[in-house]
Amino acid sequence: MPITLLLPADSPRLSGENMEHARALAASEKEFPPIVVHRSTMRVIDGMHRLRVALIRGCSEIAVRFFEGSEADAFVLAVESNVGHGLPLTLTERTAAAARIVLTHPQWSDRAIASTTGLSATTVGALRRREGVGSVAPTARIGRDGKVRPLSTEEGRRAAGKLITESPDAPLREIAKKAGISPGTVRDVRERLQRGEDPVPATRRSSKPGKRARLTGVAQDRLEGRGQVHPSEQSRSQLADGPSMPTPGAALEELTQANLDVLFRNLCRDPSLRHTEMGRLLLRMLDMQLAGARCWNGIAQAIPAHRTEMVSAAAAQCARAWEAFASELALRRIA
Repeated sequence: MPITLLLPADSPRLSGENMEHARALAASEKEFPPIVVHRSTMRVIDGMHRLRVALIRGCSEIAVRFFEGSEADAFVLAVESNVGHGLPLTLTERTAAAARIVLTHPQWSDRAIASTTGLSATTVGALRRREGVGSVAPTARIGRDGKVRPLSTEEGRRAAGKLITESPDAPLREIAKKAGISPGTVRDVRERLQRGEDPVPATRRSSKPGKRARLTGVAQDRLEGRGQVHPSEQSRSQLADGPSMPTPGAALEELTQANLDVLFRNLCRDPSLRHTEMGRLLLRMLDMQLAGARCWNGIAQAIPAHRTEMVSAAAAQCARAWEAFASELALRRIA
């Protein structure tokens, strides 16, 4: 390639070429590998000192390898090349390069940029916070291995929970691929659902409303031969937030979204309930409750108008009694 056709590099070197280093290379009479040139701009990406050596030696041509890609990617390649070989970049130059890459490649993870620039991921994270990445932050980042990983696994966890509910026997890797999370995270989601917990730990949940887990069918997943029934319990992540009073209303909300018929059948198979007088009484009460829940509309239509107020008061009292019962069980659970 004729040297006159080449343009200076968009170099990460803040001080430009080191002439002393170039003269030392020229005096060595060593043959050097081709320089790397950005085809669309004809700018040198890697090899400005080798180009200077060619000029010192009086050459009019130099061997090149072309790079196809954007100018932003060309700069990244220039940084990688100068970190990996040749005259090392200074810490100041590597830091400046990382700050630029954070802006041009916001989807890259801190570790990926750190690997490119020879800095620590902690330093890159500090640069990212200092520089800012625009008004809309990316929802995922690309790691050193080239894989895309979400910044938050909340949506992926909820998607995995839905997939597990629909296909409880599906392989972890298949669910992980569809939900965009790791198999290990899918395993944790499955275990949380089997314990009756939200698939997303409290510390990872969005503050936005409407993000509660919908555990429709979870009871079926964990009761029909795929896990032992356990009382609903606070997750470890919730306990880490500090002590708090139990909220039976929240537990009730989760149960009403589950398959209560399957839940009831499982309770009926528990010897500790079937073989005790109080246990059998509880099962009969639940049976009546579930039977009524299946035909509330018909029951409401059958109540004469002059009795609606009285029945409403009785229903409200029964609801308060169940609520008190749930509160007592919740207190026992954390005692």
